[in-house]
Amino acid sequence: MSDTPLRPTPWDDIPLENVTDTIKRRLFSGERMMLAHVHLDKGAIVPMHSHENEQLTWIIEGALRFWIGEEGSDDSQEFIVSAGETLYIPSNVPHKAEALEDTFDVDVFSPPRQDWLDGTDTYFHQK
Repeated sequence: MSDTPLRPTPWDDIPLENVTDTIKRRLFSGERMMLAHVHLDKGAIVPMHSHENEQLTWIIEGALRFWIGEEGSDDSQEFIVSAGETLYIPSNVPHKAEALEDTFDVDVFSPPRQDWLDGTDTYFHQK
């Protein structure tokens, strides 16, 4: 058995972090994966970024428009992912998102997003 203690934790006991005026999240992390509840107000933008982490996104309520790949490249793609749908984003693939309506999604990252844990995810605040 792992040395990491088991941690049954109610979501409401996890602090809701204000990432921006229009994006909030709760994080729950183990050694090799992270689960996040992300709340985006309609019109919220997650700027273009990439990370080493694999990402699974499951839209619980609302809809997100995703741009995947380098902007302007021949292999860039655009998707709308709505409630009940999922999206896989591989490691190091640039992506951007816009909330088309008030949206609640669950994101899973492997390994955990260290920049989210230590507050160095400055791409949210770039102009």
